[in-house]
Amino acid sequence: MSKPNKVKQSKKSFCRICSAYCAIDVEVENNRVIRVTGDSSDPVTGGYTCIKGREYPYQVHSPNRLQSAQKRMPDGSYQAIATAQALDEIALRLKSIMDEHGPNAIASFCGTMAYAHAPTVPVAKAWHEGIGSVNFYSTMTIDQPAKVVAVGRHGTWAGGFHAFIASDVALSIGNNPLVSGLSLPGGPPGTNPSRTVRDAIKRGLKLIVVDPRQTELAKLASLHLQVRPGEDATLLAGLMHIIFEENLHDREFCAVNVAGIDDMKSAIADFTPAYVAERCGVPVEQVLEAARLFAQGPKGCASSGTGPDMSPHACLTEHLLNSLNSICGRYNRVGEPVPNAGVLSATLPRLGQPIPGELLPEFFHIGQGQKSRVSDLYRVCGEMPSGTLAEEILQPGEGQIRALLTVGANPLVALPDQQKISAALNALDFHVCVDIEMSATAHTADYVLAAQHALEREDATDFMDMFYEVPYANYTQAVIEPEGDVIEDWQVYLELAKRLDSTITLDAGEVDIAKPVNKLDILKYYKPETRISIDDVRAKGHGAIYELDVKVEPPIPGMEAQLQLVPEGIIEELRELRNELSAAAQLASGHFSHQMICSRLQQTANSIGQSYPGLRQEGQTNHAHLHPDDLHAAGILDNGLVHIESKHGQITAVAKADERLRPGVVSIAHCWGDREGDVREVGVNTNRLIGWNEGMDPITGQPRMSAIPVSIAKAE
Repeated sequence: MSKPNKVKQSKKSFCRICSAYCAIDVEVENNRVIRVTGDSSDPVTGGYTCIKGREYPYQVHSPNRLQSAQKRMPDGSYQAIATAQALDEIALRLKSIMDEHGPNAIASFCGTMAYAHAPTVPVAKAWHEGIGSVNFYSTMTIDQPAKVVAVGRHGTWAGGFHAFIASDVALSIGNNPLVSGLSLPGGPPGTNPSRTVRDAIKRGLKLIVVDPRQTELAKLASLHLQVRPGEDATLLAGLMHIIFEENLHDREFCAVNVAGIDDMKSAIADFTPAYVAERCGVPVEQVLEAARLFAQGPKGCASSGTGPDMSPHACLTEHLLNSLNSICGRYNRVGEPVPNAGVLSATLPRLGQPIPGELLPEFFHIGQGQKSRVSDLYRVCGEMPSGTLAEEILQPGEGQIRALLTVGANPLVALPDQQKISAALNALDFHVCVDIEMSATAHTADYVLAAQHALEREDATDFMDMFYEVPYANYTQAVIEPEGDVIEDWQVYLELAKRLDSTITLDAGEVDIAKPVNKLDILKYYKPETRISIDDVRAKGHGAIYELDVKVEPPIPGMEAQLQLVPEGIIEELRELRNELSAAAQLASGHFSHQMICSRLQQTANSIGQSYPGLRQEGQTNHAHLHPDDLHAAGILDNGLVHIESKHGQITAVAKADERLRPGVVSIAHCWGDREGDVREVGVNTNRLIGWNEGMDPITGQPRMSAIPVSIAKAE
């Protein structure tokens, strides 16, 4: 009998493991992904892709891959079930719970992989609106919600920030895009980051990096301030103090567009260079150099990553960051081109004027709408704060969450206080997961719906649209046909809406769910007006830079506004910061010797990749990185076990000597430790050290997930 002919094809797509969305070439043979490489023809990523993207063949064809929905049996085992039947049964259970307890008894938690699928989060939010439930949660509020709050309080410049590729100086705080792939407006991009940053430095860019670690980005810096964790707001207040004292700010821009300068000067008067240097643990000369170098510009932005937003005073830090950019006038002016106005974004004009927070969409509003049932917190980023989710499930009473839909997420390892979230997931009346495999969280669910893999569906680079340095977009068709009874994430909500007789309304209006709706249809409901039509981007079939020719337009007459340096609460937050003990003094006054900070690894994206054979060769655990002197002082061997204890809990990790790390700091990657076992094989979960309401930000509800006081000792 003759063997079937092998049909090899090379198809273009883009990776969706992280937000960099690198363009890739995918070699396919008989509907199997054989090899993934970077697309060298792509004008932005230029052939770059990281080790995680190259592991796509294993991820899509993993022996752990779900090919059908699973239903939990009475004995705890799972049995395959048709997706349509599972959805029927799920809808009946949800209706029963809503009839008895009301719509707020139903919640969703969407994770990173939900955001990596263009329409999923908007459709999920619309579904919640349709059934009348406010309980939508996502990783947005345990990551960087302070950035959203800061814009709402400070306002924003409608003409946009200076682009990194045209900057003379860049200040980056707590971000390492060479590993994380995280892009932020004006900051070092996550797309082909090493080449982009090195090219900018060759061109003359002065890069200032603020980080307790000598990260891959810090190694390239003109100036690296290795600050104590948790002192980012202190440093920024000090930089602004110097810039004002030496009249280095853009006085002409500030006179027209910035309010509250005198009040801000008074509020930061005590943040002198000597005080800031001592408190941050860096030489005073570095503080002065950083302020002068950044103010010199003339073009360039200050930006931040996850580190500051998971640390104390996150909202103040982000506000001061925006204020620093504003007093230095780091925005595109009238008549100047906007480097990237967004290919798949709405066709709004770019204006040379401030837009106050109250005129921005609800996403940026604070102190409004629904409050959390278990804390004095309002919705933020249009969502309920995820740090409170476990307590919302466990605390009895009206509005208690009894059913949860978990989509593209693994909250058992991502949320603070792992013991509490574990208890909460197991206490639910009903739990449904949507995932490509049985994650730790999926093992707590009543039903697990098998999701399509990224390479089995078409998609667009919508999430990154505004973060590219140039007007770039990519639309991919499915690279392979789905195998098995699998479903797209957003389709789950559409199918449930049909069965519950509820609605889904997006920007273009109510979705006609009685008719078949495909990916392109739903994208057009979600994106009714874009600068380049979705049809045109889709027809291109690969990543491309588009000619937009958008310039900053003159201000709208009569629409007068200014960027706010001292909105309500800022002076009080600065006073609180100045009056509190420094991070170093807090350690000295307590029982702790070190601070634990969050970090990322090249071979994993949160919990993704930890079991992939090709990635495990790069590391099988999330080491506790410590300076060699700290290990020696504690009698801990490199690769030995270290006991780490916080006010809330304790963990044991594998120690790793790291001279790049500031002494007194422990650096561990989060989202590991999804099960019990040898820490060298399964890693350890840092969220066991974190209480859900300890150090919680009073505006966002962001738990303190970095700069955590801990003690270390040799594990016996």
